[in-house]
Parts: sequence; C-alpha cells; structure tokens
Amino acid sequence: MSARTTRGPKAPPDDRAVTSTACDAALVRAFSFLGKRWSGMILAALSNGPVGFAELTRWVQGISDSMLSERLVELQQAGLVVRSVEPGPPVAVTYALSEAGAALVPTLHDLSAWAAANLPDA
Repeated sequence: MSARTTRGPKAPPDDRAVTSTACDAALVRAFSFLGKRWSGMILAALSNGPVGFAELTRWVQGISDSMLSERLVELQQAGLVVRSVEPGPPVAVTYALSEAGAALVPTLHDLSAWAAANLPDA
C-alpha cells in the first residue's frame, strides 16, 4: 500500500533562485568556452605578457600548431586576446591579453591553487 501525500502550491521563487539560475547560465557559458582543452593554459601563458606564436607553443607543451592557432582565434573572437602585427622586416606577430582576458588572471590563479589543494595529481 502506498501513501499519498498532498502538497500545497509551490512557493514563489525567492531572489536566490533567480540569482542561482542566472549564475548557472553564466557558468555554463564560461565553462563551455574556458573548458575547451588548452584555452585556460593559453590564457595563463599570456598572463606573463605579450608573446609570439613560437613562444606560446613552448609554454603550452603538447599543443599542436593548428590547435594553438584555432584556440587563439576563438580567444580573439571572445575578446580575451589581442593579436598585434608589427611591420618588419621581419613581420612580428604577438598575442596579449585584452582587459577582459587580464580580468580572468586572478580567477585562474585561484582555480590553480584550489586544484593543487583539492585534486589528486594525475
């Protein structure tokens, strides 16, 4: 025999529920973008200042040239990275964090510290 319970009408959502929903949507956007392999590492590498493509490939070990190029374009389109071309000869191309990209650096440092303290080594 199963017991049935009667529930009253649902309570209206409070402000925390609305904020939580907005936060969840923002986190989904952030992680769908930053959760892509290499994106966070590229941003972290650029936190040291502007660098060229070859230097980035050395700092982000294991990334292919084509993947680095793809991620840099995505980061530029998102407004997190700025590409600068300086006339030559030889022509020099450098990448740097935009203001929005630089605003992520403290969060990346916090995430790194959290991972070091809470996640097992691979």
